Amino acid sequence: MNKFRFNFLLLLIISPLLMFVNAQNETGYEFTIENKLSTTPVKDQQRTGTCWSYTATSFLETELLRMGKPEIILSPMFFVRHTYTHKADRYVRFHGHNNFGQGSHAHNVMDVVREHGMVPEKHYDGLNYGEDRHIHSEMAAMLQGMLDAVIQNPNRRLSTAWKPSIESVLDNYLGESPSEFTYNGNTYTPASFTQWLEVNADDYIEITSYTHHPFYEPFVLEIPDNWAHSMFYNLPMDELMEVMDHALDNGYSISWDGDVSERGFAHNKGLAVLPEVEVEAMSDSEQARWSEVPENERVEEIYEFKEIVPEMDVTQQMRQETFDNYETTDDHLMHILGTSRDQEGNLYYLTKNSWGSEGHIYDGYLQMSLPYVQKKTVAIMVHKDALPEHIAEKLGF
Repeated sequence: MNKFRFNFLLLLIISPLLMFVNAQNETGYEFTIENKLSTTPVKDQQRTGTCWSYTATSFLETELLRMGKPEIILSPMFFVRHTYTHKADRYVRFHGHNNFGQGSHAHNVMDVVREHGMVPEKHYDGLNYGEDRHIHSEMAAMLQGMLDAVIQNPNRRLSTAWKPSIESVLDNYLGESPSEFTYNGNTYTPASFTQWLEVNADDYIEITSYTHHPFYEPFVLEIPDNWAHSMFYNLPMDELMEVMDHALDNGYSISWDGDVSERGFAHNKGLAVLPEVEVEAMSDSEQARWSEVPENERVEEIYEFKEIVPEMDVTQQMRQETFDNYETTDDHLMHILGTSRDQEGNLYYLTKNSWGSEGHIYDGYLQMSLPYVQKKTVAIMVHKDALPEHIAEKLGF
């Protein structure tokens, strides 16, 4: 056996254990997986602002695997289609003083599951407008314009035509929602398919951690994409992290909502870190160790992560201050599926993004450091059974 073939076979043997060890010519970080839950392939939201649906869909698919169900690729656009209907109604009821657009949250997917059900993607791809990739800018602009015309109320009372008009636009772009479909030789409605899979939307809760509301009580989290004004449970930061770790250790994945605007977030490098010293305050020599890319390049391309950087000690006060000052915003949702450690033993959360897998260092995944998650998490969604018993009791479960 020649040396090349031997090395190739050795790589095949050890790659499942070290699948996210980083090549030295990419960054100075090397990762070893501690825990990774079974899941479905990485999704691609393409040119849409629907990360919330893609993340929650991946979350549901992973829940089905945890429950012993077959691998089923669900339709994110089915959830998007019905969410737009609910969002449009709420926008008009608030006379335009409520968030509209492409953003939403994980609980909006659960709301659709509860009211309408769910369908496999092959029965609803949401591509009904002459494109082979998702791009929603035109549709979103058209819906916004129509709704703004409605709330101007030129007739001095709303007609009965505006809702069917919105539905027509959604049908024309995304397609009519299927009333029934065939799966493995059986005919289902979206609701009966959900019942067959034994998915109960009421089993899932969202949790956050901010001091402007009492801990252990639910409140309406004041973020723009919470257009439905849904309730989030409030825990101290340490207990929020305890929930996340307990969930992953017991086979439950996490839908994560957080801020990805930090300069230490670099999906193209598969990393999200929170440097102890702000990059702008680093000395020239410190910056040189971390990066050699000119300052005028795009933020994602600035940092080469040439070596492990010391990170912040995050406090509850720090979380609150950055939320109050709009430094932490609900930019993006992703799906946490496990943990890893770098070569110095630091903890990271193995995170599945929805920006596709091609051309990414970890095939669409990234490693979010513990400090990054502590500071930049806006909220999570988990199954109620993923809560540690003492925290479940505090929340009334």
